[in-house]
Amino acid sequence: MASLKSLRNRIASVKATRKITKAQQMVAASKFRRALDAAMAARPYAEKMEAVIASLAGGLRDNPGVPKLLRGTGKDDTHLLIVATADRGLCGGFNTNIVRLAKLKIEELTASGKNVLILCVGRKGRDQLKRQYGHLIVDTIEFTAVKRIGFVNAQTIGRRVLQMFDEGAFDVATIIYSRFKSIISQIPSAQQLIPAPVEQSRTKADGIVYEYEPDETEILADLLPRNVSVQVFHALLENVAGEFGAKMTAMDGATRNAGDVIDKLTLVYNRTRQAQITKELIEIISGAEAL
Repeated sequence: MASLKSLRNRIASVKATRKITKAQQMVAASKFRRALDAAMAARPYAEKMEAVIASLAGGLRDNPGVPKLLRGTGKDDTHLLIVATADRGLCGGFNTNIVRLAKLKIEELTASGKNVLILCVGRKGRDQLKRQYGHLIVDTIEFTAVKRIGFVNAQTIGRRVLQMFDEGAFDVATIIYSRFKSIISQIPSAQQLIPAPVEQSRTKADGIVYEYEPDETEILADLLPRNVSVQVFHALLENVAGEFGAKMTAMDGATRNAGDVIDKLTLVYNRTRQAQITKELIEIISGAEAL
Protein backbone atom coordinates (compact mmCIF):
# COMPACT_ATOMS: atom_id res chain seq x y z
CA MET A 1 0.00 0.00 0.00
CA ALA A 2 1.32 3.44 -0.96
CA SER A 3 2.30 5.79 1.84
CA LEU A 4 0.33 8.93 2.59
CA LYS A 5 3.24 11.09 1.49
CA SER A 6 3.54 9.41 -1.91
CA LEU A 7 -0.23 9.72 -2.43
CA ARG A 8 -0.10 13.43 -1.55
CA ASN A 9 2.75 13.90 -4.03
CA ARG A 10 0.85 12.11 -6.78
CA ILE A 11 -2.29 14.15 -6.16
CA ALA A 12 -0.28 17.38 -6.26
CA SER A 13 1.42 16.27 -9.48
CA VAL A 14 -1.87 15.45 -11.23
CA LYS A 15 -3.36 18.75 -10.06
CA ALA A 16 -0.42 20.60 -11.59
CA THR A 17 -0.92 18.66 -14.83
CA ARG A 18 -4.62 19.55 -14.82
CA LYS A 19 -3.75 23.24 -14.52
CA ILE A 20 -1.50 22.94 -17.58
CA THR A 21 -4.07 21.08 -19.70
CA LYS A 22 -6.81 23.53 -18.69
CA ALA A 23 -4.60 26.47 -19.62
CA GLN A 24 -3.75 24.85 -22.97
CA GLN A 25 -7.44 24.29 -23.65
CA MET A 26 -8.26 27.94 -22.92
CA VAL A 27 -5.42 29.19 -25.12
CA ALA A 28 -6.52 26.93 -27.99
CA ALA A 29 -10.13 28.08 -27.58
CA SER A 30 -9.10 31.73 -27.71
CA LYS A 31 -7.15 31.20 -30.96
CA PHE A 32 -9.54 28.75 -32.58
CA ARG A 33 -12.25 31.20 -33.70
CA ARG A 34 -9.82 33.48 -35.50
CA ALA A 35 -8.12 30.50 -37.16
CA LEU A 36 -11.47 29.06 -38.25
CA ASP A 37 -12.62 32.38 -39.71
CA ALA A 38 -9.37 32.63 -41.70
CA ALA A 39 -9.72 29.07 -43.02
CA MET A 40 -13.36 29.57 -44.01
CA ALA A 41 -12.51 32.86 -45.74
CA ALA A 42 -9.69 31.21 -47.73
CA ARG A 43 -11.77 28.31 -49.04
CA PRO A 44 -13.87 30.24 -51.61
CA TYR A 45 -10.81 32.06 -52.93
CA ALA A 46 -8.80 28.86 -53.37
CA GLU A 47 -11.72 27.06 -54.99
CA LYS A 48 -12.41 29.99 -57.32
CA MET A 49 -8.75 30.09 -58.28
CA GLU A 50 -8.96 26.43 -59.31
CA ALA A 51 -12.16 27.10 -61.27
CA VAL A 52 -10.60 30.03 -63.13
CA ILE A 53 -7.55 27.97 -64.05
CA ALA A 54 -9.78 25.13 -65.23
CA SER A 55 -11.77 27.56 -67.37
CA LEU A 56 -8.62 29.08 -68.85
CA ALA A 57 -6.94 25.72 -69.38
CA GLY A 58 -9.99 24.28 -71.21
CA GLY A 59 -8.34 22.97 -74.35
CA LEU A 60 -4.79 24.19 -73.77
CA ARG A 61 -3.27 21.21 -71.96
CA ASP A 62 -1.95 19.68 -75.21
CA ASN A 63 -0.95 23.05 -76.66
CA PRO A 64 2.86 23.23 -77.02
CA GLY A 65 2.83 26.85 -75.81
CA VAL A 66 1.00 26.10 -72.57
CA PRO A 67 2.95 26.86 -69.35
CA LYS A 68 4.97 23.99 -67.93
CA LEU A 69 3.12 24.20 -64.59
CA LEU A 70 -0.04 23.10 -66.43
CA ARG A 71 1.27 20.50 -68.89
CA GLY A 72 3.93 19.12 -66.53
CA THR A 73 7.26 17.65 -67.53
CA GLY A 74 5.71 14.89 -69.59
CA LYS A 75 6.93 12.32 -67.07
CA ASP A 76 5.59 10.80 -63.87
CA ASP A 77 8.78 9.43 -62.37
CA THR A 78 9.49 11.62 -59.33
CA HIS A 79 6.87 12.85 -56.85
CA LEU A 80 7.33 15.59 -54.28
CA LEU A 81 5.12 15.22 -51.21
CA ILE A 82 4.67 18.38 -49.15
CA VAL A 83 3.66 17.05 -45.73
CA ALA A 84 2.11 19.90 -43.75
CA THR A 85 1.70 19.30 -40.01
CA ALA A 86 1.86 21.38 -36.84
CA ASP A 87 5.07 22.45 -35.13
CA ARG A 88 3.70 21.58 -31.68
CA GLY A 89 2.00 18.60 -30.11
CA LEU A 90 -0.73 18.22 -27.47
CA CYS A 91 -3.36 17.99 -30.20
CA GLY A 92 -4.37 14.35 -30.09
CA GLY A 93 -4.00 12.38 -33.31
CA PHE A 94 -3.98 15.46 -35.56
CA ASN A 95 -0.36 15.16 -36.72
CA THR A 96 -0.36 11.38 -36.68
CA ASN A 97 -3.33 11.20 -39.05
CA ILE A 98 -1.63 13.47 -41.58
CA VAL A 99 1.60 11.46 -41.39
CA ARG A 100 -0.35 8.22 -41.74
CA LEU A 101 -1.83 9.45 -45.04
CA ALA A 102 1.64 10.55 -46.16
CA LYS A 103 3.06 7.10 -45.42
CA LEU A 104 0.27 5.43 -47.37
CA LYS A 105 1.00 7.74 -50.31
CA ILE A 106 4.73 7.01 -50.10
CA GLU A 107 4.14 3.26 -50.01
CA GLU A 108 1.73 3.49 -52.94
CA LEU A 109 4.19 5.48 -55.06
CA THR A 110 7.24 3.38 -54.22
CA ALA A 111 5.27 0.20 -54.96
CA SER A 112 4.58 1.66 -58.41
CA GLY A 113 8.28 2.24 -59.01
CA LYS A 114 8.16 6.02 -58.47
CA ASN A 115 10.81 8.12 -56.78
CA VAL A 116 9.59 10.11 -53.77
CA LEU A 117 10.88 13.31 -52.22
CA ILE A 118 9.45 14.80 -49.02
CA LEU A 119 9.28 18.47 -48.07
CA CYS A 120 8.17 18.73 -44.44
CA VAL A 121 6.23 21.78 -43.35
CA GLY A 122 6.05 21.56 -39.57
CA ARG A 123 8.35 19.93 -37.06
CA LYS A 124 6.01 17.11 -36.00
CA GLY A 125 5.78 15.69 -39.50
CA ARG A 126 9.55 15.59 -39.80
CA ASP A 127 9.93 13.96 -36.38
CA GLN A 128 7.56 11.14 -37.32
CA LEU A 129 8.86 10.58 -40.84
CA LYS A 130 12.62 10.86 -40.34
CA ARG A 131 13.06 7.46 -38.71
CA GLN A 132 11.58 5.52 -41.63
CA TYR A 133 11.90 7.98 -44.52
CA GLY A 134 14.67 10.33 -43.38
CA HIS A 135 16.63 9.70 -46.59
CA LEU A 136 13.71 11.05 -48.64
CA ILE A 137 13.34 14.36 -46.74
CA VAL A 138 14.87 17.20 -48.77
CA ASP A 139 14.05 20.05 -46.40
CA THR A 140 11.96 21.12 -43.39
CA ILE A 141 10.18 24.46 -43.03
CA GLU A 142 9.13 25.42 -39.51
CA PHE A 143 6.94 28.25 -38.26
CA THR A 144 7.59 27.92 -34.53
CA ALA A 145 8.43 31.63 -34.27
CA VAL A 146 5.42 32.74 -36.34
CA LYS A 147 2.47 33.83 -34.21
CA ARG A 148 -0.01 33.99 -37.08
CA ILE A 149 0.32 32.27 -40.46
CA GLY A 150 0.21 34.75 -43.34
CA PHE A 151 0.40 34.57 -47.11
CA VAL A 152 4.07 35.49 -46.96
CA ASN A 153 4.73 32.18 -45.19
CA ALA A 154 2.94 30.28 -47.95
CA GLN A 155 4.97 32.19 -50.54
CA THR A 156 8.17 30.93 -48.93
CA ILE A 157 7.00 27.36 -49.47
CA GLY A 158 5.64 28.15 -52.94
CA ARG A 159 8.94 29.65 -54.09
CA ARG A 160 10.84 26.65 -52.71
CA VAL A 161 8.57 24.24 -54.62
CA LEU A 162 8.73 26.25 -57.85
CA GLN A 163 12.52 26.45 -57.61
CA MET A 164 12.76 22.67 -57.28
CA PHE A 165 10.38 22.23 -60.24
CA ASP A 166 12.40 24.59 -62.43
CA GLU A 167 15.53 22.64 -61.52
CA GLY A 168 13.84 19.41 -62.64
CA ALA A 169 13.88 17.86 -59.16
CA PHE A 170 10.40 16.34 -59.52
CA ASP A 171 7.56 15.80 -61.97
CA VAL A 172 4.48 15.91 -59.70
CA ALA A 173 3.94 17.84 -56.45
CA THR A 174 1.22 16.99 -53.93
CA ILE A 175 0.47 18.66 -50.62
CA ILE A 176 -0.85 16.57 -47.73
CA TYR A 177 -2.70 18.41 -44.99
CA SER A 178 -5.78 18.16 -42.76
CA ARG A 179 -9.02 19.71 -43.99
CA PHE A 180 -11.07 21.14 -41.14
CA LYS A 181 -14.56 19.65 -40.73
CA SER A 182 -15.42 20.26 -37.08
CA ILE A 183 -13.74 20.60 -33.70
CA ILE A 184 -13.74 16.83 -33.28
CA SER A 185 -13.18 15.90 -36.92
CA GLN A 186 -10.36 16.82 -39.32
CA ILE A 187 -9.96 15.02 -42.63
CA PRO A 188 -6.41 14.24 -43.88
CA SER A 189 -6.37 15.23 -47.55
CA ALA A 190 -3.98 15.16 -50.51
CA GLN A 191 -4.12 17.82 -53.24
CA GLN A 192 -2.01 17.89 -56.38
CA LEU A 193 -0.32 21.23 -57.01
CA ILE A 194 1.96 20.58 -60.01
CA PRO A 195 0.94 20.04 -62.72
CA ALA A 196 -2.22 21.99 -61.93
CA PRO A 197 -5.14 19.53 -62.03
CA VAL A 198 -7.89 20.47 -64.46
CA GLU A 199 -11.21 18.72 -63.97
CA GLN A 200 -13.13 18.32 -67.17
CA SER A 201 -16.38 19.18 -65.40
CA ARG A 202 -14.96 22.59 -64.52
CA THR A 203 -13.90 23.40 -68.06
CA LYS A 204 -17.54 23.59 -69.12
CA ALA A 205 -19.16 26.56 -67.45
CA ASP A 206 -22.76 25.71 -68.41
CA GLY A 207 -22.18 26.67 -72.01
CA ILE A 208 -20.85 30.15 -71.14
CA VAL A 209 -17.96 31.28 -73.33
CA TYR A 210 -15.48 33.83 -71.98
CA GLU A 211 -13.07 35.95 -73.97
CA TYR A 212 -9.80 36.72 -72.22
CA GLU A 213 -7.38 39.53 -72.84
CA PRO A 214 -4.47 38.93 -72.96
CA ASP A 215 -4.87 35.35 -74.18
CA GLU A 216 -5.23 32.32 -71.93
CA THR A 217 -1.58 31.30 -72.19
CA GLU A 218 -0.29 34.64 -70.90
CA ILE A 219 -2.79 34.74 -68.05
CA LEU A 220 -1.95 31.19 -67.01
CA ALA A 221 1.77 31.97 -67.07
CA ASP A 222 1.13 34.55 -64.34
CA LEU A 223 -1.69 32.75 -62.53
CA LEU A 224 -0.23 29.25 -62.17
CA PRO A 225 2.80 30.18 -59.97
CA ARG A 226 0.49 32.30 -57.81
CA ASN A 227 -1.92 29.36 -57.52
CA VAL A 228 0.77 27.18 -55.92
CA SER A 229 1.18 29.67 -53.06
CA VAL A 230 -2.60 30.18 -52.79
CA GLN A 231 -3.28 26.46 -52.43
CA VAL A 232 -0.43 26.09 -49.92
CA PHE A 233 -1.81 29.05 -47.93
CA HIS A 234 -5.26 27.46 -47.95
CA ALA A 235 -3.79 24.17 -46.68
CA LEU A 236 -1.85 25.95 -43.91
CA LEU A 237 -4.96 27.79 -42.70
CA GLU A 238 -6.97 24.56 -42.70
CA ASN A 239 -4.19 22.96 -40.66
CA VAL A 240 -4.13 25.78 -38.10
CA ALA A 241 -7.89 25.59 -37.58
CA GLY A 242 -7.72 21.80 -37.29
CA GLU A 243 -4.78 21.94 -34.91
CA PHE A 244 -6.54 24.28 -32.47
CA GLY A 245 -9.78 22.32 -32.74
CA ALA A 246 -7.96 19.06 -32.05
CA LYS A 247 -6.01 20.67 -29.19
CA MET A 248 -9.23 21.91 -27.58
CA THR A 249 -10.69 18.41 -27.72
CA ALA A 250 -7.51 16.69 -26.52
CA MET A 251 -6.89 19.11 -23.64
CA ASP A 252 -10.53 18.96 -22.55
CA GLY A 253 -10.29 15.17 -22.40
CA ALA A 254 -6.97 15.36 -20.56
CA THR A 255 -8.43 17.80 -18.02
CA ARG A 256 -11.41 15.53 -17.38
CA ASN A 257 -9.16 12.48 -17.03
CA ALA A 258 -6.93 14.34 -14.59
CA GLY A 259 -9.98 15.18 -12.51
CA ASP A 260 -11.00 11.51 -12.44
CA VAL A 261 -7.50 10.47 -11.40
CA ILE A 262 -7.49 13.08 -8.62
CA ASP A 263 -10.84 11.81 -7.32
CA LYS A 264 -9.60 8.21 -7.28
CA LEU A 265 -6.31 9.10 -5.59
CA THR A 266 -8.12 11.23 -3.03
CA LEU A 267 -10.40 8.30 -2.21
CA VAL A 268 -7.40 5.99 -1.80
CA TYR A 269 -5.65 8.64 0.31
CA ASN A 270 -8.64 9.02 2.64
CA ARG A 271 -9.02 5.25 3.02
CA THR A 272 -5.30 4.82 3.71
CA ARG A 273 -5.36 7.66 6.22
CA GLN A 274 -8.43 6.21 7.96
CA ALA A 275 -6.81 2.77 8.11
CA GLN A 276 -3.66 4.27 9.57
CA ILE A 277 -5.64 6.19 12.21
CA THR A 278 -7.61 3.07 13.12
CA LYS A 279 -4.40 1.07 13.43
CA GLU A 280 -2.88 3.68 15.75
CA LEU A 281 -6.02 3.74 17.91
CA ILE A 282 -5.96 -0.05 18.20
CA GLU A 283 -2.31 0.06 19.23
CA ILE A 284 -3.04 2.73 21.87
CA ILE A 285 -6.03 0.82 23.29
CA SER A 286 -4.10 -2.46 23.31
CA GLY A 287 -1.22 -0.80 25.12
CA ALA A 288 -3.55 0.75 27.71
CA GLU A 289 -5.23 -2.62 28.41
CA ALA A 290 -1.85 -4.28 28.78
CA LEU A 291 -1.04 -1.88 31.60
